Amino acid sequence: MALEFDIRFDPAYGHAVTVAPDVLRITANNPSLFTFHGTNSYIVGRETLAVVDPGPDDDTHLQTLLAAIGGRPVSHVFVSHTHRDHSPLTARLKQRTGATVLAEGPHRPARPLRIGEVNPLDASADLDFVPDVALADGSLTHGDGWTIRTVLTPGHAANHAAFALEGTGVLFSADHVMAWATSIVAPPDGAMADYMKSLDKLIERDDRLLFPGHGGPVTAPRKFMRGLKTHRKMRERAILERIRNGDRTIKDMVAAIYRDTDPRLHGAAGLSVLAHLEDLVVRGLVATEGDPAIDGLFTPTR
Repeated sequence: MALEFDIRFDPAYGHAVTVAPDVLRITANNPSLFTFHGTNSYIVGRETLAVVDPGPDDDTHLQTLLAAIGGRPVSHVFVSHTHRDHSPLTARLKQRTGATVLAEGPHRPARPLRIGEVNPLDASADLDFVPDVALADGSLTHGDGWTIRTVLTPGHAANHAAFALEGTGVLFSADHVMAWATSIVAPPDGAMADYMKSLDKLIERDDRLLFPGHGGPVTAPRKFMRGLKTHRKMRERAILERIRNGDRTIKDMVAAIYRDTDPRLHGAAGLSVLAHLEDLVVRGLVATEGDPAIDGLFTPTR
């Protein structure tokens, strides 16, 4: 199934945009190769509110959020995961509103660091974040006229969660599913096997609309996510083909597979290839000496 991305998006910096009944989107002005036009924060409710992903620690974004809140009480703040473009503003928003902060948990890698390994993603992790309430999969949080169900979706990050607005068909998918690009899955923070399982989990749901952490909505979720799954399987096959044809290093694989990709993204592409290789080694399709590593050598097993 072909995967078609939608890059049409107006971030409307400094303004709240109504995207569904009782749902506002505010986009932080932190555009980059990885955040698209910026990080989306969402305000849910009419009288007593919830906020999903306060975003980066940015004064202007905080003031825009507070202006959209308009003095109404905020009972809950939901945080999808602890990358620094999503969670750092939480502490200041909690201080201003007194809201209860909910998330799967503090930041952690998907697997333990190996001997001598340095986490290249530490700079992007919000290591100070601790929720008031740790959310379990399927847990329901009731607010004033709204109920949010937690759907744990590890993969992009070990503590990644999506949030379903019960009775509406709306799911806040954060960085797990985005209309404008594929999600980065980069060890040790993320894990490809976890990502694929979480993707299947969302495909099995009946959501009609996904509001992601970056860019515009996913309007045909099942079709799009099946396309994402096919894309990942194609990438896996391309990696296996490169190894069977003689490539032994991730650098060589990236040069071939991502030859048409902006070179500034090749570092992230290398981590994505490593995520696939970790999964392929576990499944016995690829061999390497010791644990899979970004500078390791890889050979086919069949």
